[in-house]
Amino acid sequence: MTDGNEGTSGLPLGGPSRRQPLCGPFLEELPVTSASVSVFNRDGGQSTVCVSDSVAARLDELQLELGEGPQWDALRTAQPVLIPSLHDEGADRWPTFTVSALELGVLGLFAFPMFMGAATVGVVGLSSANAGVLDASQLATAVRLTRSITRPSVRWALAEARDNLTAEVPAAPAMRREVHQATGMILAQLDITATEAFARLRAHAFATSGTVEEVAHSVVSRELDFRDLPH
Repeated sequence: MTDGNEGTSGLPLGGPSRRQPLCGPFLEELPVTSASVSVFNRDGGQSTVCVSDSVAARLDELQLELGEGPQWDALRTAQPVLIPSLHDEGADRWPTFTVSALELGVLGLFAFPMFMGAATVGVVGLSSANAGVLDASQLATAVRLTRSITRPSVRWALAEARDNLTAEVPAAPAMRREVHQATGMILAQLDITATEAFARLRAHAFATSGTVEEVAHSVVSRELDFRDLPH
């Protein structure tokens, strides 16, 4: 634990006077090369609390854009998702995401749901440049570390939302308020549900090789109106 403005995870946590690394312990104690921690609210809104590097940030972003990947499976099933080799298992489960992840040099992927009581509140995403399973001891370590960072992660996300901050850090996505705002605008423009609106936002980002955040900004700034797009 440090008292500086950033931990080794790349993102500060815990309020103005006390900071704590979140991603770092996973890299130190497990055979993985990247880590991320994301918290989700009841509406599915995501706050990325930390990423260890640009690979973790892009994996996190890809899953938001595509709506597929280990973090969504971990959220849906409330079970760890363990993929020792994307070459062996990824294409059948997440065809589009797998192609992009392999291009990033990722082979192993592991996702661990975060719980508060019976509720799944987030996901720890781990990746490795090498293929390989996590043995029983390593799995136990991953579960222990996930439990240890759950409450601090949720506290940080809540404080960030309450203070209306958009914590930009190197290689890490911001809290995605514009995404939620843009989803609401698309909902009103097309008279569709929030789920459908977000799917349209995500699909447009993928089709134009942009990010969800970039498209959302265009919608919020009124540079893009989904009523003008072919349906």
